[in-house]
Amino acid sequence: MKILLTGATGFLGGYMLNHFDSVGIDTMKVGRGVGNDVVCDLSKRVPELNDSLKVDIVVHNAGKAHFVPKNVAEGQVFFDVNVRGSEHLLDALSSLKKKPSCFVFVSTVAVYGLESGENINETHPLNGNSPYAKSKIEAEKLVQDWCSENNVNCVILRLPLVVGENAPGNLGAMERAIKKGYYFRLGTGNARRSMVNAVDVAKLIPSLIDKKGIYNLTDGLHRSFAEMDQLLADKYGKRVKVIPIWMGQLLARVGDVIPGFPLNSYRLQKLEQSLTFNDDMAVRELNWRN
Repeated sequence: MKILLTGATGFLGGYMLNHFDSVGIDTMKVGRGVGNDVVCDLSKRVPELNDSLKVDIVVHNAGKAHFVPKNVAEGQVFFDVNVRGSEHLLDALSSLKKKPSCFVFVSTVAVYGLESGENINETHPLNGNSPYAKSKIEAEKLVQDWCSENNVNCVILRLPLVVGENAPGNLGAMERAIKKGYYFRLGTGNARRSMVNAVDVAKLIPSLIDKKGIYNLTDGLHRSFAEMDQLLADKYGKRVKVIPIWMGQLLARVGDVIPGFPLNSYRLQKLEQSLTFNDDMAVRELNWRN
């Protein structure tokens, strides 16, 4: 088996590359860094692929995430990377004499546009309205259309928080705060979040060659914030300090008027509400988590 992988130098891509190497899968890396086999900024141009190249699976994992744009120009970066980058990759694949058997696109549960909810499945409308969510929705459609036109199996993986060493985003921020001793749990921490292990996602990829469809992936645990922070605190030998919710509400009001303050009403609301996703279809059709 041969896999073409974008985003190999990123967090999740690193786990994929390590797994592919460990099981003897030949991997062609496409990306900006000099460590890639094909060096190309996908947001700016079409990568040069030999038209005789034969790959079994394309995994398009490169993308822009974990960033809150402050203006229109910063928001446009999501479309440059996630949409234009996908277009350029697909243009390159179109030139190949032999198309891949499967195209795997790494997407996000952010496409649903939800701040709260439980057991959300793949049939939920794509209501995401942030630049990140909109760019991923648009990229999903591009990939689906190209695969349909070229008779290539299309698999879209919608991921929640991804767990692993040095994780980016909110989970990584929580771990760093706990490790340094300045983390505080707000209230009971009973709100739950879906997560997925980067190692498990990486292990799933080679089995997708003859699959097609859109799938949520989770670890099936949907841990509470209290469970998450306690696990991390135990890992580093730290004690979780708790702030009463009323105090959190007062601090959030401060953050509403002071830019850059670590807590505001929007973030507090997110911490108080559960957001979990259903991955029964992946369990049933992909033998996920078994």
